[in-house]
Amino acid sequence: MKKIMILVAFTIGLTISTHAQTADRRVVLITMDGYRWQELFGGADSALVFNKRFVASVPTTANRFYRATAMERRLQLMPFVWSYVSRNGVIIGNRWKKSLMQVANAKHTSYPGYNELLCGYPDDSRIYSNNKIYNPNLNILEIANRTPQYTGRVLAFGSWDRFPFILNESRNHLKVNAGWRKSLSTSPSATEKVLDQMQDDNPKLWKEVRYDGYTYHYAVEAIKRQKPKFIYIAFGETDNFGHYGQYDEYLWAAHRTDDFIRRLWELTQSDVFYRGKTTFIITCDHGRGYDRRNPKVWQNHGYGTPNDEQTWLMAFGKDVPARGEVKGGMTYYNKQVAATVAHYLGIKFAPTRKDAGRAIIF
Repeated sequence: MKKIMILVAFTIGLTISTHAQTADRRVVLITMDGYRWQELFGGADSALVFNKRFVASVPTTANRFYRATAMERRLQLMPFVWSYVSRNGVIIGNRWKKSLMQVANAKHTSYPGYNELLCGYPDDSRIYSNNKIYNPNLNILEIANRTPQYTGRVLAFGSWDRFPFILNESRNHLKVNAGWRKSLSTSPSATEKVLDQMQDDNPKLWKEVRYDGYTYHYAVEAIKRQKPKFIYIAFGETDNFGHYGQYDEYLWAAHRTDDFIRRLWELTQSDVFYRGKTTFIITCDHGRGYDRRNPKVWQNHGYGTPNDEQTWLMAFGKDVPARGEVKGGMTYYNKQVAATVAHYLGIKFAPTRKDAGRAIIF
């Protein structure tokens, strides 16, 4: 009888401990809009970085980002990814090493890509363009926000003004600071007030996409002051500079984002609320064109652009093994990202769609 009581007590204790552990998780989900795997794994592309059509100053840009080998070039472009993440996490999508990841939707554009990524499945019949329509599909942010341990602790920050529609804030009342919106805080900090004013004072290169620096700093203030348990940060400059054919600015945008990721990681590790409890998951919504015979296709995606379905993903932090670059194996899909986030949050995510993606277990 005594042994049975000990076993019962141990089982109850284990259950309570496991529940507490599950309820005390944090996830930082980051996307880089339209960032190619070719630059992530190979750094500056020689077919583009030396092309005056795409680079304002070839000597300046090549001197800053081009090196003799792919490993040197990628380290130069994204030093945090290749000095820290590659040693302490998992990176999927290097097709030169037969590691495959891609979108499942047939459109290869941003809204369909984000729907797939955040809702767990493609919906080509209803989400087929970038039009400002409210997404009818449930997303992982609102599902997390409905879960007791995460209610009111889910935030989203995006550079593109479509995210209030993609995440359907009209239905779920998520706090989505995107586009050129100002702080959504009920009591903005001094920093948030400065950011609000700077957005008003500075010229806007794009009406629909704000600069990633604003998105980053708004998110940092939220992490410091509101302590979200699940935060989504969507950077957009890589895609916009890509469409404009500005390869030098595209590289600089990727380089800045790498630094944003580093600083976000260091911020979470300096805060007891996040340290040892936080998983970072980083990916993109779609690829870009790639054709050695026709370099200009890198500017585009969708509408038959070659190889634009090809994507990538990296993860590091809590419970992510230090596997480094994945080589060979199965093909992964962006529709698996939402379920993967749910796995790390420890919540149920079970879309009824047969084509819904399953969690990636690293």
